[in-house]
Amino acid sequence: MDRDWIATARTLSEALPYLQRYTGAVVVVKFGGNAMGDDEAMADFARDIVLMKQVGMNPVVVHGGGPMINEMLAKLGIKSDWVRGKRVTDKATVEVVEMILSGLVNKRIVQAINDQGGRAVGISGKDDDLMVCEADDPELGFVGRPVEMNVQVIRDLYGAGMIPVIAPVATGVNDNETFNVNGDTAAGAIAGALQADRLLLLTDVAGVKNKAGEVITQMTPDEVTALIADETISGGMIPKVETALKAVKEGVRAVVILDGRVSNAVLLELFTEHGAGSMIRSTIPRVKPRRG
Repeated sequence: MDRDWIATARTLSEALPYLQRYTGAVVVVKFGGNAMGDDEAMADFARDIVLMKQVGMNPVVVHGGGPMINEMLAKLGIKSDWVRGKRVTDKATVEVVEMILSGLVNKRIVQAINDQGGRAVGISGKDDDLMVCEADDPELGFVGRPVEMNVQVIRDLYGAGMIPVIAPVATGVNDNETFNVNGDTAAGAIAGALQADRLLLLTDVAGVKNKAGEVITQMTPDEVTALIADETISGGMIPKVETALKAVKEGVRAVVILDGRVSNAVLLELFTEHGAGSMIRSTIPRVKPRRG
């Protein structure tokens, strides 16, 4: 018999405790980075999400879409101002943000999941007042910080067998306001409000690295804080780990920052002993899989 088939059967058998562990688990996956612009990578990601649903998990997808927004702003000739390296989102810009995130990007992901046999439904933070925001910094315009979460619509969707796909566009406290929310921030807020079992932040890096450049596979919140203080964690990784710390504090069991460029990264993390990235958690993992 072909050794590949034997290896496949063994892999499935070894996955049993993980499949048992995650039955019924809510797993929020932040999808972004280079994989979004690549049809093949998008199809691979969609297949992983459909497989998660098929084996009894409740995946919730939250996405970004920065490069597509930049592209459309350039096409429309809308110039952006920047303050401390962050884009100022004025009214014209936020309309383009909503158009791209809730329209083009969201429906592309929904379609990819449905093409793999899943039942995806695309919404944004505006639907059923899922995510209500205030301005994070008045100088940055319509960049939102979630202040109220109403996640029942997500529970209704996954309870009915659907896979929610959420664009990080939110409503404001005042009528007729629209806010652009950082994709990681939105995913963290949604995971916290759902008390999710896992928050997976897919990135374009291998994970959090130590001074020697090696990936740190497991950390506690205190260890993360110390690594920020001694500048081991720096630059663009800081907001990601801050999102992770906030999510863990709000009741998410564990957050994993992992490399979305690795094929089947989500499955590698959830269903193998190897894992794929840096896990941040404050509780000791259970040795035995949870029953029932």
